[in-house]
Amino acid sequence: MKRINSIVLQALILIWPGVSSATAQSAPRVVHVFVALCDNASQGIVPVPARIGNGDDPKNNLYWGAAFGIKTFFEKSPDWKLVTMASLPNNDVLERCIFRHKPKDVYIVADAYKGSSIKRATMDFLKAASGRNDEALNISVGSGTITLNAGGSANLVAYIGHNGLMDFQLSSKPRRKGEGKRDAIILACLSKSYFAEALWEGGANPLLWTRGLMAPEAYTLKAAIDGWMLNESAEEVRTRAAKAYNQYQRCGLNAARNLLATGW
Repeated sequence: MKRINSIVLQALILIWPGVSSATAQSAPRVVHVFVALCDNASQGIVPVPARIGNGDDPKNNLYWGAAFGIKTFFEKSPDWKLVTMASLPNNDVLERCIFRHKPKDVYIVADAYKGSSIKRATMDFLKAASGRNDEALNISVGSGTITLNAGGSANLVAYIGHNGLMDFQLSSKPRRKGEGKRDAIILACLSKSYFAEALWEGGANPLLWTRGLMAPEAYTLKAAIDGWMLNESAEEVRTRAAKAYNQYQRCGLNAARNLLATGW
């Protein structure tokens, strides 16, 4: 299994598979978010302004650093706190952010992939959804550490960005590993149509995905995670996410509910 050097940043140690911590405590719930940065140059999208459509620039990217991008939106949310941001020794992932929910014991691990690495981002998401590519991330808390189970060990996995499966085909589809079953969110255009076969092979539960074209921005993901943390039903999560989408897109609640789907 692939190994990388540990990163120490702001009292955070990222430890990949095969490395354990003697001081690690019981693991909290983890959401692992895979973000394919918007990229005019390499993705089959309607071009956006150059400043937010550079897939090599996470700071200003539409899906990461812009106002409704994952990093900026969660960093400014009163419910979440940015624990750390690090650059990974990985040619595909430009940044990793870890957020902690203030009232609840829930963490988000969010990875920003180069826009040109959208195929890798898609495959890494599907591998995690199938229970593969698990990671153990040990975070210092007070005098001890807690372990975040990310990748294939996360409780919820999410993909955000352009639907690359509209442009390319996968050479293989990861098959389910073990007995665990993760919830999955796919905020990309027409994700139910394009991701269904791969998600079924991986054995994941589609908590939220889409029937039509959409803006895959952070407010919809946050609303869905809010409902998931409260152990709401899948339909309640869908309704919560639709309300958020309508709030920002002004498309009408019925249209937002028709856009978002849950289950098979």
